[in-house]
Amino acid sequence: MSVDPVRKALYLVAVTALFVILCANAPAGQINNEPVELPGLLLAHQTQESADDQLETPRFEMLAQAEQAQEDETDEDEYDDEYDDEDDEDEYDDVALIDDTLEQGNRDFYNFNDTMYFWVLKPLGRVWGVVPEELRVSVRNVFYNIRFPVRFLNCLFQGKGQKASYEFGQFFINTTVGFLGIANVAANYPHLQPSKEDLGQTFAVWGIGNGAYIMIPFLGPSSVRDGLGRLGDTFLDPIWWVPVDTWTSIAIRAGEAVNDTSLRIGEYEALKEAALDPYVMIRNAYVQNRNKLIAE
Repeated sequence: MSVDPVRKALYLVAVTALFVILCANAPAGQINNEPVELPGLLLAHQTQESADDQLETPRFEMLAQAEQAQEDETDEDEYDDEYDDEDDEDEYDDVALIDDTLEQGNRDFYNFNDTMYFWVLKPLGRVWGVVPEELRVSVRNVFYNIRFPVRFLNCLFQGKGQKASYEFGQFFINTTVGFLGIANVAANYPHLQPSKEDLGQTFAVWGIGNGAYIMIPFLGPSSVRDGLGRLGDTFLDPIWWVPVDTWTSIAIRAGEAVNDTSLRIGEYEALKEAALDPYVMIRNAYVQNRNKLIAE
């Protein structure tokens, strides 16, 4: 009997213990679990009124106008203070989407991932991009189809029987008519396209909070809850249990990442250019998207 599955199981246990040790002291923030829409570009809009034509008026009218202007300026200042308070409150709500106690370390890992994307992943994606898009889409379809157990079981864990039946229907059609998932034939049936479920969402349905926000090297944004969920989903992923050595398993996942990147080159760049602070934008977009998926 091969000991490779035992090594993989021990590896996951060790990584899980490391997550718990690193994040046990990070207090969970106040989380807004309601689904919110992702904001667009962070632009500051200012308006300016045109000056009125100067008219020749009697002296007493000029004095009255001056007093009125002073009162209007006072009212405007009060309004501005109130508006600034609302902005501060909105900013607080924005930050309170998730606790970011580990922000400095997260920013360092974000810069690392950003560098790896532009220096490694994107160049490899461009090289792989010479392969016809139809073939690259087929590769992505196969990986998605293989991970059916992750989505199906998490639907059951959350008590979403109907979504579980949709997942099974999608898997059955694509595996048979779609030649082992190469073709996404189920795309012709809109009701067989449910949102993806994972263990992080299952934990949320069970009432477990996000915990601290963490930026994981190579994997990107996550939280303590979703990070542990990823480890749990690994046990449900058939690719993990393929009887190959660990490095071959890592190479398979790296190849999948390169293939996916080749189909999305330009999306991250546009998102980054549109943000005043890409780190904050990615953090908040991640939390908002997760909240939306959990609510579905």
